[in-house]
Amino acid sequence: QLQACGGGLVQAGGSLRLSCAASGRTFSLYVMGWFRQGPGKEREFVAAISRSGSTYYADSVKGRFTISRDNAKNTVYLQMNSLKPEDTAVYYCAARADISEVTNKQRYDYWGQGTLVTVSS
Repeated sequence: QLQACGGGLVQAGGSLRLSCAASGRTFSLYVMGWFRQGPGKEREFVAAISRSGSTYYADSVKGRFTISRDNAKNTVYLQMNSLKPEDTAVYYCAARADISEVTNKQRYDYWGQGTLVTVSS
């Protein structure tokens, strides 16, 4: 089970940190990802982190967002800086067993409930 939190309302240029806590004792074995779905849009890949800590980012967030994980706390984070109005979306965390096609949402097995991020201009 995945539980995401940390969303909220922030002005453009501001920062937020999302957290996603996972239950179970095998968190360290999973690849963790963040996706987002803006109003009227498809759910899209944002970032992912492998079991070893390798990170992957969508071009639209590269240099602004940072994904990290704390296996001792069974938690993955998404630090979002320099936020833009187009970052407004519901953000979802997800988990999967392998790293292939890391941007493909169809390859993720488990999903959290989503947390809303709203960036005002």
